[in-house]
Amino acid sequence: MRVAAVQLHSTPDRDRNLAAADRLTREAARAGAELVVLPEKWPVLGTPEQTIAAAEPFDGPILHWATSIAKDLQIDLVAGSFSEKTGEERGANTSIHVGPDGELKASYRKIHMFDVEVNGHVYKESAHEAPGDEIVVTETANGVPLGLTICYDVRFPELYRILAVKGAQLIAVPAAFTFATTRDHWEVLLRARAIEGQAFVIAANQVGEHAPGIRSGGRSMIVDPWGVVLATAPDTETFIVAELDLARQQEIRRTLPSLANRRPEAYRWPTEVTA
Repeated sequence: MRVAAVQLHSTPDRDRNLAAADRLTREAARAGAELVVLPEKWPVLGTPEQTIAAAEPFDGPILHWATSIAKDLQIDLVAGSFSEKTGEERGANTSIHVGPDGELKASYRKIHMFDVEVNGHVYKESAHEAPGDEIVVTETANGVPLGLTICYDVRFPELYRILAVKGAQLIAVPAAFTFATTRDHWEVLLRARAIEGQAFVIAANQVGEHAPGIRSGGRSMIVDPWGVVLATAPDTETFIVAELDLARQQEIRRTLPSLANRRPEAYRWPTEVTA
């Protein structure tokens, strides 16, 4: 199975971003990709105010574009994520999976809100968007289970373990990882999640400066279940492709059965978070 991750330098200019996403998705399909993953917030990414101002209903232009291009190219498409208007005070950070028939297969709303401070810059995603509460496993056209996550989710191994236990063989990670955390954490986290879940991880990151002080680190990656990086993007708008050996994945899960050897009856969640 051949997959691709599209790396974008999204800006507040929606038309420019859509043109870049369309072009690179088509190029990835011409390179043989059966599944293409786009980055987080690719339709509009600028200041928090600019990004949220561009929010649209679930069945708006992004869903229309995704269903149209997936059907045209006959591919599975994880259309990154976009700012969704939900009718509530806060919206959602929403990812969609569309099949080669142009039909919506699944949607996922980011569970973990990016409320952090990085190099003195404070991010408060929860000020504009509410967290989702559903873990989602969908399936590609050729029957391979696919887990959906977004960016900051990658720091929460319990989510990825549950996706693997629910059968996910592939996990998509659309992201807009900050420049600093991309340099120091991105590859380590992606490889760890791949090894723990014995899953292929397809991580499509943003790259470049989106607004003053808001910069993503690129280095989109495709990682195999052994933790080997199959492809890494340079620091520019581009796409990467890799061939996934699903038979090798089954062999890894058979010979090093860490998923089967779990002992959930022995695990106890602390009632208090002391960290």
